[in-house]
Amino acid sequence: MTITLRYFAWLRERVGRAEEVLDVPPGVRTIADLVHWLRERGPEYANAFERADVIRAAIDHTHVGRETPIAGAREIGFFPPVTGG
Repeated sequence: MTITLRYFAWLRERVGRAEEVLDVPPGVRTIADLVHWLRERGPEYANAFERADVIRAAIDHTHVGRETPIAGAREIGFFPPVTGG
């Protein structure tokens, strides 16, 4: 499955790119699986996703949970927590 991944804010800085198109292996079925797989891709990903519990995801512009299936997704965005003031 080919998916466009988009990284925002400090995730973009740590990964070193704003977006990329990747072929995701068949065993990667959920957002949690995808994050785990990304962390294994190299030190920049491990650093970006080291606190995966605070990172939010969206599939095709809809915010989703970690156990959400990614089948059929065209785009997945990853966002750090947002603070305001």
